[in-house]
Amino acid sequence: MRLFRTPYTELTDEQLMEKAARHDERAFSTLYDRYSDQLLHYFWRMLWKDREMAEDFLQELFIKVAHNAANFDGKRAFKTWLFSIANNMCKNAYRHAEVKSKAKEVLENGKEHLEKSRSEKDLDHATFHDQLEKALQKLDTDKQSTFRLRYFDEMSIKEISEALECSEGTVKSRLFYTLKHLNQALKGFEHLLKE
Repeated sequence: MRLFRTPYTELTDEQLMEKAARHDERAFSTLYDRYSDQLLHYFWRMLWKDREMAEDFLQELFIKVAHNAANFDGKRAFKTWLFSIANNMCKNAYRHAEVKSKAKEVLENGKEHLEKSRSEKDLDHATFHDQLEKALQKLDTDKQSTFRLRYFDEMSIKEISEALECSEGTVKSRLFYTLKHLNQALKGFEHLLKE
């Protein structure tokens, strides 16, 4: 007989989800503490750097987790399951934004936003990241998500493939074409990449 219980912080995500499925609030709270900062950052980057929207999406995500805790497949990694839900939420937001944008364009009879202008020399890292964001926004959501999960959230190819529910080959292919696109779009920043 064990005298002491394992602290919640030492339990795996999957063990915590088992407890959360049985309405254990401490387990759910531990998962929230473990992932909320990372996911807030993910939503912020994916959702046009809108802090308020990112916070709303974070809350909505954990409401979905709480409501679906009993349906979680313990054979699947919790982190990839969590990010697949987050990714689908972003895709829905993009679709909604696209519909709004098209409607606004029709109503205003206006033109698309102007192309970005670049200075040739002495570009700082902040400008590089701004241009990187603009270049990423031109890609489809699958390529964007794959790139962000790999290089911003430092997930492995396998984790990304599970989170996005596609093969590892598809992840590698998306990364290859995304990097090729970014290489072209960010040519003026080669000096920063060599630092």
